Amino acid sequence: MSAVSPSIASLSPARVAIVGGGPAGLFAAERLRAAGLEVDLYDAKGSVGRKFLIAGKGGLNLTHSDPFPVFVSRYGTRQAAVADWLRGFDADALRAWAAGLGVETFVGSSGRVFPRDLKAAPLLRGWVRRLRDQGVRFHMQHRWLGWADNHRLRFAHPAGEILVDADAVVLALGGGSWPELGSDGGWVPLLTTRGVDVAPLRPANCGFDIGWSEHLSSRFAGSPLKPVIAHWRDANGEPRSLQGECVVTATGIEGSLIYALSATLREAIEHDGEAILHLDLVPGRDEERLRRDLGKPRGTRSLSDHLRREAGVSGVRAALLYEVMERAAMQDPVALARTLKRLPLRLLRPRPIEEAISSAGGIRLEALDGHQMIRALPGVFAAGEMLDWEAPTGGYLLTACFAGGLRAAEGVLAWLDERAAPSR
Repeated sequence: MSAVSPSIASLSPARVAIVGGGPAGLFAAERLRAAGLEVDLYDAKGSVGRKFLIAGKGGLNLTHSDPFPVFVSRYGTRQAAVADWLRGFDADALRAWAAGLGVETFVGSSGRVFPRDLKAAPLLRGWVRRLRDQGVRFHMQHRWLGWADNHRLRFAHPAGEILVDADAVVLALGGGSWPELGSDGGWVPLLTTRGVDVAPLRPANCGFDIGWSEHLSSRFAGSPLKPVIAHWRDANGEPRSLQGECVVTATGIEGSLIYALSATLREAIEHDGEAILHLDLVPGRDEERLRRDLGKPRGTRSLSDHLRREAGVSGVRAALLYEVMERAAMQDPVALARTLKRLPLRLLRPRPIEEAISSAGGIRLEALDGHQMIRALPGVFAAGEMLDWEAPTGGYLLTACFAGGLRAAEGVLAWLDERAAPSR
């Protein structure tokens, strides 16, 4: 059954409805309007790009300067599909697009790419202004409710329910994180009831619960750990390591280092009921030196003072030692050195999806054709975080949303052209 109204298929120019005003939806709107189509963009909130603005609050990480093979490796099991999107619009193309809006970018020390002023708001304002000038029509406070029996799109609006005809539809409704900004996953039942295969939404780029003692939780929540080296085993059992920064929270641990591993850690918990992560708390010292230094007589000094003087370990790092070691074992310099280099953390569960930076799951890519049209819903295309892919922070998420939005728009153009072919 067609999900768009067949009664207007012959109208020219074609009219496309885009549902969702994040980067994927906005970029699809830009491409479709440039092709001469009538474009109406609908969003449940009072303004577009709310999650985009929040993501840029501490400095908008637009993309990353990784070489293309490294860049696409960040997408895990979906890297082949996402690489295909990125071949049409990659990190360099995104920087050039931003420059076209008068936003120059630079590469930071970590390889991440930022606007010169680090702000998201000027870029978004300029983008929306340009889209309006180009003729994209924006409809705010329109919450999508699915389809009416006559295939029209249904929207809830303060003035009452509204029905909309369209020749094609692009869904770009986001995932399940940050529901207060509009990405609440409310679209899932609207699609599954129509036979669309949707993987359950799960937290990604998230923190994890460990279950600290009250002492550590009350005294050290919010304490940074930088730098540290994480050690873990991947899905194939191979040892892996990565240096970075993280933060102790009231319930566990989070931060950029943890976000980079969140997919692996989440899947280990789903498979085994827990995930074991080891942290090297003193990456600047080898274990042999630590054994030597910690084995020095400490006389009347307390263990905490000895750790501070001989190993440079104090504060939250010392508290973590006390958290995982028996007091008797802490008298042994060999055990102390070993634990400092491989502090074991037992991760119990990811934090709720509402707290996550992004989400995994969504419309399975196998439910789409090569143009990102939903096979079960001809004329309906999907893009962005509502698809079943994920990536770590660092600009990878945002770049793929732009690239996926472009791919969906190109799919709309190809589909409309194919339908018009018999009449030419």
